Amino acid sequence: MTDDPFADVSPWDPPINTTTEETPMNTALPGVSVMNTPVADGDKVRVTLKGGAGFDAPWITIDAPSVADAVAQLSRKDEVKALADAAAKAGAYFAATGKAATSGAAPKRFENGKVTPAPNPAADTGAYTCNHGQRNFKDGGAWAAYFCGGRGLDKSEQCPPLWRQADGSFRAK
Repeated sequence: MTDDPFADVSPWDPPINTTTEETPMNTALPGVSVMNTPVADGDKVRVTLKGGAGFDAPWITIDAPSVADAVAQLSRKDEVKALADAAAKAGAYFAATGKAATSGAAPKRFENGKVTPAPNPAADTGAYTCNHGQRNFKDGGAWAAYFCGGRGLDKSEQCPPLWRQADGSFRAK
């Protein structure tokens, strides 16, 4: 079937040329039977193996011209195991060389219809509360402070901020 938009053929009609050559079954892995039918021209089969649930997990991608070829590649267990081990080692090394994803600023979150900063896990937030609840930590690089936890209050109703001092402690000015 051609991709000619002016052809007098409905896209819902079955294709005109449906001849495919099928070769015998491939049983490279015990209990696995796959027809050795090549995929369409330019297409390929891609198998992705991921070494964990997180984004930092190493990936292995195997490309093949057919499903049977992909199964045959995966059936070479010693080579696939060596590849997986090498990918895991390289992934662990690469992750160890990088910096943390945060750059000092706390990530944002959505709360009560507003975007608010998430609490800074590096800071000891348990010690910094006010009459309105847990204080919010903000780090501006050269300065840092804990602000009143009262949401929706006017500035005049909020508790004074606790500013970072030279010794690392926090207090109101």
